[in-house]
Amino acid sequence: MSYVNTENYKSMIHSIKHVKWLVLFLLPLTSWAQKPVFTLDTILQRIDNNNLMLQSYGLKADSYKHSGDAATAWMPPMVGLGTFMTPYPNQMIMESRDKGNLMLQIEQDIPNLAKLSAKRKYIASQGNVERANRDITLNTYKAQAKRLYFNWLIARQRISVLEENEKIMVMMKKIEEVRYPYNQSQLGGVYRAESKILENQNMIRMQEGAIGKAKGWLNSLMNVVGNQDFEIDTTYIPSFQPAMYYDTATLADVRMDVFKMNESIRSMQLNIESMKQQKKPDFKIRFDHMYPLDAMMPNAYSVMGMLSIPIAPWSSKMYKSDIKGMQLNIQGMQKERSAMLVETQGMLYGMQSEIESMQTRVSTMQEKIIPALQKAMDAYFANYQENKAQLPVVIDAWEALTMMQMNVLDEKLKLYEMIVDYEKELYR
Repeated sequence: MSYVNTENYKSMIHSIKHVKWLVLFLLPLTSWAQKPVFTLDTILQRIDNNNLMLQSYGLKADSYKHSGDAATAWMPPMVGLGTFMTPYPNQMIMESRDKGNLMLQIEQDIPNLAKLSAKRKYIASQGNVERANRDITLNTYKAQAKRLYFNWLIARQRISVLEENEKIMVMMKKIEEVRYPYNQSQLGGVYRAESKILENQNMIRMQEGAIGKAKGWLNSLMNVVGNQDFEIDTTYIPSFQPAMYYDTATLADVRMDVFKMNESIRSMQLNIESMKQQKKPDFKIRFDHMYPLDAMMPNAYSVMGMLSIPIAPWSSKMYKSDIKGMQLNIQGMQKERSAMLVETQGMLYGMQSEIESMQTRVSTMQEKIIPALQKAMDAYFANYQENKAQLPVVIDAWEALTMMQMNVLDEKLKLYEMIVDYEKELYR
């Protein structure tokens, strides 16, 4: 019969209590230290809110509003001081009034308010073009982020497949090592199994590198430090949702580049209206005040109003030619817009057909080919465990299964990228 030292027993109980409290203290810290998990929608929203390039478009658009307000400002008044009808030195002055005058002159241009208003509308309209540029860039960034996200997602799935298949190869290596001393296997089988394990681990490292690359690019798109650590939602499954209609009117409402072209046409039309205002006259008023150098002469003044005549043939040619050139440019852009919509319509039909064909192909590989190869692998491995099959046969079956599983993931990635291209083209 053994006896337990009482002091040692109390010390052990005391240590266990300390360990328990330490574990309770560290549990919140471990949960706090877990990586944040970002869904695709979260990443896209952060890009929309934080990307510096997108912010620059907003600032440029706001700048046009202030530039438009500045266009309505008047020219500053001009003030002059000098002499008027003053004789040169050493000239004979017949009368005292011939001494000349000291003149103060004030001049102010009075612009045509209709001209200023038309110019302000034209300049401010360019802000909408910049906002359209922002939407186009955002659509490009979203497509890029989706590609990176899906590459990360498929890389995780590849790693899971490789890790699972590596367990089988490790088991075969152990079996070969056990059988070799009893001359039931060849030493080359052990080395071949080991080489397959190392090759499998290299493929895992390659996928980890792809994840690191995707993480860095996504961080840059979200305007955060490139090495910020986070995880993605690995349960996410991209789905294909084709558009209901491909008529040109519907496409014109959803495509960002068409919206930009519409805003450019509208801006040019406002510029034409601004140029048409050039045929209206401008005004100028000038006030002159004369102080005679002869004290006997009275003070005098002169008030003059001036009016421009832009309808003169040698002057009107400038804005008339500009207007004609802009009208032709607008007609060309309208033709380009129609051609773009027709081309997009055909592309979307073709892309939809290709995506649906790829979906059928991937489904067949997942639901029929891989299960068949898995059954073959299981059968060969069961025979191998019973020493009824040689290692090379099992390795060939293992390689065929692994290769097909990798091919399926490659095809799934192609499918996901095709969906990204489709969505980008639909909303370009």
